[in-house]
Amino acid sequence: MVANRVARGLGFLWLVSGAFGCAGAGEEPGAPVGVAAVVENGLAMNGLAMNGLAMNGLAMNGLAMNGLAMNGLAMNGLTGASLADPLTQKFLSYLVSCALSPQQSLKLTANGKTYTFAGQLGLAPEWAGDHGSCGGSCQRWVSACLLARVDAAGIDREISIRGPAPGLFPSLKEISQYTRREATYFGNLFIPGQPRFLCLSPGQTEDERVCGDSLADCPMTVVGSCAQDCALKAGVFGDSFCSDSGRLGAGQTYFESATVFLPK
Repeated sequence: MVANRVARGLGFLWLVSGAFGCAGAGEEPGAPVGVAAVVENGLAMNGLAMNGLAMNGLAMNGLAMNGLAMNGLAMNGLTGASLADPLTQKFLSYLVSCALSPQQSLKLTANGKTYTFAGQLGLAPEWAGDHGSCGGSCQRWVSACLLARVDAAGIDREISIRGPAPGLFPSLKEISQYTRREATYFGNLFIPGQPRFLCLSPGQTEDERVCGDSLADCPMTVVGSCAQDCALKAGVFGDSFCSDSGRLGAGQTYFESATVFLPK
């Protein structure tokens, strides 16, 4: 049962990629728009666990790669039965709320029933519409937002997601109420290997919300402290230009990152 849920988690990502018409990694989107980023997180670790994100998880779904590619064909595999699954609905609601603005939504119809998923943070509004696309930066923004919303226990709770995008700029009230800086998340769930990383906020030695009891079992690669890993340290506004190597100036650097703050 757990294996099936894990496999579905990967399947949803690719299915929705096709639903939005996401393009190749080399394309760059326009500027994102959005609103304050106090959101619920509760995307169970089973939905984004290590084996759930592995490319071989596609076989467990029984869906061919060409049916899940980012070419619009993926919608053929999204059935009424899968849309009725609460895990599918949760994943889609989080993905759409990360990507689209409050003025946008995604409507899917299957077996005569319409499912509507609302936008919120506006990190990739260009993804919507029949001719929408999601290039490299778009993919990294959506990935960072999704990774930030993973919860090891699958618990719905409010978190503050902050970063260098208008939709992640916190209000003064948010800054005063969400003061416990947790970690910064970055990666790209839309490319082979699906790299996903986190760095711990200065002074932190664990990330229990996302990784559970041990960093060794974390569904993301823990690269160390953000103090040594990220070039832009914006305090209550979050970190950016974080490296997948754990050290500034080495490895690949991600501008698109999401720093989580928890209630005080």
